[in-house]
Amino acid sequence: MSKVEFINPESIARSPAFSQGAVITGDHKTIYVGGQNAIDKDGNIIGKDDIEKQAAQVLTNVEAVLKSAGAGLEHIVKWNIYFLKGQSPQNALKAIQPRLPKLKDPQLVTGIFVEALTRPEFLLEIEAIAVVPS
Repeated sequence: MSKVEFINPESIARSPAFSQGAVITGDHKTIYVGGQNAIDKDGNIIGKDDIEKQAAQVLTNVEAVLKSAGAGLEHIVKWNIYFLKGQSPQNALKAIQPRLPKLKDPQLVTGIFVEALTRPEFLLEIEAIAVVPS
């Protein structure tokens, strides 16, 4: 049986928004979601100059990758969120947080500001790691 245990050592400040580490043991499937941008299935950029709309589309794309592998947002153990320098992470998270499952332990999150993404219209990019217990 697979087990995901989120780690929050007492010697490190605890955050209600994210855990500090995760240990995955046993039989499981690991899914790595490559960096997703705000592009719809037809290749159109969604939410030009609007990080909330882009974040919503990016999350939709992350969900599609997970679903195709038999997983959901609740299986994510690690998020990497790349924000274009000058953008508001708070505005992006307004679009993302209501769609996230309520979990006993928060998932791991790394937020990074970058100078540029692969296209100048992109305001953020998200990659994730998910674990589905057998």
